[in-house]
Amino acid sequence: MYKRLWQQLTTLYGEGEAKGIVRLLLEVRFGLTWTDIVCGKADELSADDQAALKTMMQRLEQGEPVQYVVGMAEFGGRMFHVEPGVLIPRPETYELCEWIIEEKGEILEEKGKRREERDYHILDVGTGSGCIACTLAAEMPEVRGARVAAWDISEEALAVAQKNAKLMGVEVRFEKQDALCLLEERGERREERWDLIVSNPPYICNKEREAMERNVLEHEPQQALFVPDDDPLLFYRAIAQYGQHALKPEGWLFFEINPLYAKDMQEMLSMMSYHDIEMKTDQFGKQRMIKAQR
Repeated sequence: MYKRLWQQLTTLYGEGEAKGIVRLLLEVRFGLTWTDIVCGKADELSADDQAALKTMMQRLEQGEPVQYVVGMAEFGGRMFHVEPGVLIPRPETYELCEWIIEEKGEILEEKGKRREERDYHILDVGTGSGCIACTLAAEMPEVRGARVAAWDISEEALAVAQKNAKLMGVEVRFEKQDALCLLEERGERREERWDLIVSNPPYICNKEREAMERNVLEHEPQQALFVPDDDPLLFYRAIAQYGQHALKPEGWLFFEINPLYAKDMQEMLSMMSYHDIEMKTDQFGKQRMIKAQR
C-alpha cells in the first residue's frame, strides 16, 4: 500500500518528497513505525482508519500541506498542533529560537550580575501557532521568573497557540493585538516593558508569489505571509518603533527577515538608534535573522 500511496502524489511532488509525505502521514496519524510501513502494516488498518486514510490522501492530492492534513508539524523536536489559518512552522524559524537561546548568556548578563534575580519579560509579536513563544518558554527554564507574552491579530491563531502552550506544559500569556498598531495602542503602557521582543512577521512581497509553491499559496494564510511591494519593512518598522518605547534599556529585538531586504533592515534599525546590530544566515546560507539592541 505504501508504494501505491506515494505514487498517487508524484504528479505534485518528486518521488522522495512524496515518500516522505506518506511516511509522515502513516507515522503521525496512524502510529505506524517505519518498520511497520515496510512490513505492510498499512494494509491491516481498520475499516475506519482506511476510510480516514482515503480522505486524507484526497486532501493531499489537492495540494494541501501534510501538516494540515495530520494536524501536526514538527518544530525543534516538538510536535505542534497546526490547522488552516496558521502558518506552518519552518526550520528556519527554529534557528531564530536557537540563536536567542544560544545568546541568552550575553543577553542575561548585565554588569556581571545575572538578570535572573528579577523578572525577565519576552514578547513574541505575530505568534501564529505559538511555536516561538512556546519554544522559548520551554527551553529557557533557567531564567527564573521569565514571563512570555504572545500577540496576534487572528483569534483563530491565538486559539491554536493556546492549545500548543497547553500541550507543551508552558505558561504563555496570549492576547489579540494588531502588530501595526503597537505604538498607538501599547506604547504608553508603563507596565509593559520587555527585555526581548521577537517576531517572524509577514515579509514576502506580492511580486514574489510567482516563485512560491502552489500548496503554500493556496492553503497557508495570506495575512501571515505577504506585505505590499512598496513597503516590505512595514511590520518590522512598526515593531521596532514600539521597541523604542517598550524595550527596557539594553533590551533586544530579534527578527526573522526576508534575505532580499537584509541590508535595508540593517539601515532602518541603525537609523532608529538601535546598536550592536548583527545578521545571521540560516542553514541554506541566506541572511535570515537579525538582532539589535536598544
